[in-house]
Amino acid sequence: MFRRLTRKTYVLSAGALLLLLLPSIMQLVDEPYLISLFSRILIYALAAVSLDLILGYGGMVSLGHAAFFGIGAYVVSIFSYHSFDGSPLLTWPLTLQGQENALLTWPAAMLTSAVLAAFIGALSLRTSGMHFIMITLAFAQMLYFFFVSLEAYGGDDGLSLMSRNTLAGLDLTNDTTFYYLCLTLLCTFLIIAYRLVHSRFGMVIRGSRDNAKRMQSLGFPIYRYKLVCFIIAGAAAGLAGALIANQTEYVSPGLMHWTRSGIILIMVLLGGTGTLFGPVLGAAAFLLLEEVLAIYTAHWMVYMGPFLILVVLFARHGLYGIIVGREKDNG
Repeated sequence: MFRRLTRKTYVLSAGALLLLLLPSIMQLVDEPYLISLFSRILIYALAAVSLDLILGYGGMVSLGHAAFFGIGAYVVSIFSYHSFDGSPLLTWPLTLQGQENALLTWPAAMLTSAVLAAFIGALSLRTSGMHFIMITLAFAQMLYFFFVSLEAYGGDDGLSLMSRNTLAGLDLTNDTTFYYLCLTLLCTFLIIAYRLVHSRFGMVIRGSRDNAKRMQSLGFPIYRYKLVCFIIAGAAAGLAGALIANQTEYVSPGLMHWTRSGIILIMVLLGGTGTLFGPVLGAAAFLLLEEVLAIYTAHWMVYMGPFLILVVLFARHGLYGIIVGREKDNG
């Protein structure tokens, strides 16, 4: 047990140090454009960790997680669009103008995603298993087609941001600054999620995953616990969406498509479910492999597929299990 704990601490410390020094390393090797790639990795890692919270600990297999990711991105983009256009975002019941201030738009993205998660979760969590998967998928696809038909905000062509959001004291147009901001937000959510899953709340969520009937017989309202967990995961995915909108300065309905949910799910499975830190590895491995393989062929998924199959077959707990040597981070 002591060896395992020491190994985990060493690996996580080395990983944190690498992430802190990465922009400097990229500058030294004269590859500054890679800083933007690693910012993207951190953003998708945030989305993957939020999915792991409900999948790995709550046993809620969602194929609609990209809905919250996409909504967060669109909230930021729509605020930015109206700020540039000068037209009000809302005129009733109150007048709401466009904004580019991250302190306003990012919480708005999280709040909108949380409200959406509350609505979807309230309905979806009345089912389980395959029915839960299909209902979350259906909601995500409905939102996808809604934004495809929303011509006012670009429809299928998407919507471009004129510039990144503003944040007092920080220059978000600088890739290095934006990278460290993404890293800070990811680490903050990891700490919150870690404290959450190791609290009484987390014990109930894990108990409902393993034996829901027993938890109900003990008097725990597991529906409420799962719904709160679902809302927290949705809000975090919304924040990731706000970040990806700023990173690419472009959003499209494709951010909500079921394939995007599948990609985030693959990142979780690749890194290791129920580990929190595993999805960060999964996001890094997936996006780096995509970047490298895409250099040589447009059909990079042909090579990615066998790799994923090998990980699933021979690494039951993903890359995290291989590197750290622990099955799950269940405390």
